Amino acid sequence: MNLNLLFENLSNPALLFFALGIIAVYLKSDLEIPSGSSKFISLYLLFSIGFKGGQELSHETFSVEILWSILFGISIALLIPLYTFFILKRKLNIWDAGAIAAAYGSVSAVTFVTAVSFLDSNHLPLHGHMVAIMALMESPAIIIGLVLINLFQRNESTKINKSSLIKHSFSNGSVLLILGSLVIGFLANAKQAEGIKPFTNDLFKGFLAIFLLDMGITSGKKLKSFFSFGWFPILFAIFIPLLNGCLFALLSQLVTDDISNRFIFAVLAASASYIAVPAAMKINVPKANPGLFLPMALAVTFPINITIGMPLYFYVIQVCS
Repeated sequence: MNLNLLFENLSNPALLFFALGIIAVYLKSDLEIPSGSSKFISLYLLFSIGFKGGQELSHETFSVEILWSILFGISIALLIPLYTFFILKRKLNIWDAGAIAAAYGSVSAVTFVTAVSFLDSNHLPLHGHMVAIMALMESPAIIIGLVLINLFQRNESTKINKSSLIKHSFSNGSVLLILGSLVIGFLANAKQAEGIKPFTNDLFKGFLAIFLLDMGITSGKKLKSFFSFGWFPILFAIFIPLLNGCLFALLSQLVTDDISNRFIFAVLAASASYIAVPAAMKINVPKANPGLFLPMALAVTFPINITIGMPLYFYVIQVCS
């Protein structure tokens, strides 16, 4: 792999702020981002990505390639929880296996945001339809994970609340905001949209750096108790995302030749949800242990993706183009 690409990513200010957050926890510092500010920044990042994606989408012509890309994205979200569930079931109980499979089949909006920043640093565009695909990939994996739990669990008293599942899939805040911003960006007059461009574009990297600082603090806190679960969850959280990212980086050439789109597919396949899936599991599968699947997604897979993963997927795509 191109070491210059790896070192360039490791020296990214946003990533260094993430590392600072982890260091702050282990130094027992009182550094923290107020919860209200953290929520505002996360909403801003989703709004900014959605709006910019909508603006890009308004300049695109709907094509067969976009249709195949949408189907490919949904297929990723359906396939990953299917095979990861059976790997996880060998070592973990059904509830944890289903929750983790759903998390790794679903996507991380924050990882997506970081991937957009990676593209920008490499002077590559984000195509608007990939924002829509990211939002569409959130729910299918949750549904597959819950269906698998329902099929394999022996305790008949634990049943999926189908109505709450469907409602959550369509009303999840991050999905609703990014899709809504996408639609607004698509419909907005280009001249009037220029008025908020300084807010959506110029401030983006600064807000991302502060948000990743907060993510670092959160990850550092969760890592403390995570090691008590043994090596299997740690190894899974490292190697399965890298495998998924490289695999779908290669397979994505079946639907598109665009390097940006292939990179985003790889990152989405490699990412793991730590917002939408935990919320869904809390409602439908209270027996699943959040102390296991949350640190796996946030404290292990997320930093692996933004340090090693992204340069690796980008390199695989460049070599195989």
